[in-house]
Amino acid sequence: MAQPLMNEAGTAHARASKARPALRLVKTQELNREQWLSVRQGGIGSSDASAAVGLNPYRSALELWMDKTGRGDALPQVDPNDESSPMYWGTLLEPIVAAHYTKRTGRKVRRVNAVLQHPDYPWMLANLDREVVGDPSVQILECKTAGFNGARLWKDGVPEYVQLQVMHQLAVTGKQAAEVAVLICGQELQIHRIERDESMIAHLIALERRFWAFVESDTPPPADGSASADLALRCLFPRDAGTVLDCTQDLEMSSVFSDLIAVRQVLERHETLEAQLKQRIQQRMGDASRALFETGEVSWKRSKDAQTLDALRLQQERPEVWKGYTMTKPGSRRFLVQSRHAQEAGD
Repeated sequence: MAQPLMNEAGTAHARASKARPALRLVKTQELNREQWLSVRQGGIGSSDASAAVGLNPYRSALELWMDKTGRGDALPQVDPNDESSPMYWGTLLEPIVAAHYTKRTGRKVRRVNAVLQHPDYPWMLANLDREVVGDPSVQILECKTAGFNGARLWKDGVPEYVQLQVMHQLAVTGKQAAEVAVLICGQELQIHRIERDESMIAHLIALERRFWAFVESDTPPPADGSASADLALRCLFPRDAGTVLDCTQDLEMSSVFSDLIAVRQVLERHETLEAQLKQRIQQRMGDASRALFETGEVSWKRSKDAQTLDALRLQQERPEVWKGYTMTKPGSRRFLVQSRHAQEAGD
């Protein structure tokens, strides 16, 4: 479980010791949403754990760092009342998932209305969905929902980022086992057991401590190539200052630039090859809608006609109407690459 985490952590290993119970940092009944978010900003919560160690498919360490250092307002904000948001439905369905977990297992659960804190590492925080009572074999319940797109992540069991979330909870609380109840596509309830793993907890703490050092020093962690990191960079640096950064004597960055040029050349060759292969199939298909192969199929169909606004004609014939419905779209920074070798070859 979570093998990439263990590989990255290297030779770190656990010290066998009796886990201590969590501290109750603050009661959540007494907090509004803004206060609760402020408390979360003071540490790594269980839902932050996978992002902090670089293993969250949706959020990068860089984006999480922006939140923890007070720069989160620059990021697009999720409306908790947006009915198209997975977070909205996850919050709405959480008590239903918990109730059906009790119905399925017979185990009683109750809310833990507090932000919990690790007794030794004050930056490790946790909010539990439910506490399991009356059963010595399991102590924590994590409730999840997965829609059509998210369900694929559960086909082989609990996704790694959820495993790390639960292991973080076990680390903070000192508990021995948790169960994850996930409602798949609104109609299938799965229950998975996760046991405390001292070795994994040691690795997790080491990597989380490394991330928290970035927060404390106000130093951004390295970007990881994800869409989340791209978003974070655009929000951190939305405008250019018109200055020139001279990296000609920076051996590290010059090497990075050379690698970028090499990768782009490889991608360009692959894109050309892809286009050739696609066109061979299209040429063979002619006017056929589908083509079947031993290992799969392709379709080549005409899309439906669509209507669009002739903005140029509207501007010319009804300028007063066009002006009343135009709006300024903020510009964005474009990343353009020019290779000196390519320039010299073209001269």
